[in-house]
Amino acid sequence: MFSSVKETFSKLVQAPFIVVRAEDELVDPQRVLREKCEQEKEAQVRFAKLEECNKRVRSKKSTAETCVEELWDFLEVVDKCIAKDLFDHLK
Repeated sequence: MFSSVKETFSKLVQAPFIVVRAEDELVDPQRVLREKCEQEKEAQVRFAKLEECNKRVRSKKSTAETCVEELWDFLEVVDKCIAKDLFDHLK
């Protein structure tokens, strides 16, 4: 009798848990979309401007320029691209 109770209890305890195997690894849809959107033309243009600004800032010993505006412009383009498709991939 004890073994049947133990088996029943064991089944009840294990039932609520889902086993995820390595081959079932989850993929973040936002990361996939971000990689795709970063390759679009407008994002590439904004990224080139950001890189140009970074080179300019690094070439100076002292400057007040920070390239924050260029970074925000790049992120805005990528985020808008992601936003139009992201919720189609979420459950």
